[in-house]
Amino acid sequence: MYPIVRLVKETLKFRNAPPLPILGTHVSHHICWPWDIDPWMELNNGRTLTLFDLGRIPLVLRTGLVGVLRRQGWGIAVAGNTTRYRRRVRAFQRVEMRSRCIGWDARFIYMEQSMWRGGECSSHILIRAAVTGKNGIVPPAEVLRAMGQDPQGPELPGWVQSWIAADAERPWPPLAGA
Repeated sequence: MYPIVRLVKETLKFRNAPPLPILGTHVSHHICWPWDIDPWMELNNGRTLTLFDLGRIPLVLRTGLVGVLRRQGWGIAVAGNTTRYRRRVRAFQRVEMRSRCIGWDARFIYMEQSMWRGGECSSHILIRAAVTGKNGIVPPAEVLRAMGQDPQGPELPGWVQSWIAADAERPWPPLAGA
């Protein structure tokens, strides 16, 4: 089940936090609860993705994106991601999450998030998000202009560009029977 109570808590906790620049980093802290763990007594990989939502939503609130989405009648959806899991997080352990936008291209906004415990990164995700309107994907340049920001973003890091290129090679739709 989606952690609605935790989402409301994070939203209320950061509702009066200082605004962040579009490329600013939002830092939040979370606990791995028993209902977040898998049979191996560690943070479930699917729940990790859900917890990353709890850092991303306050990020888009603090950057002003949510206000623009509401005014324009737009939505935002995850259009792809790649995740690395490197350290276990066990029940009742606390993690620090860092969430930030790292840039955009002609179609998508790219965000990275990481969870840290004891000075070590336990997981890292790259999110490709699409702002959507009644006619489909809204170009990020239009979104940035609506936010009062420079639509010309920073160059995406090489590793992000490589992921974009590799993902473009992936067949869609997938082959039947795969």
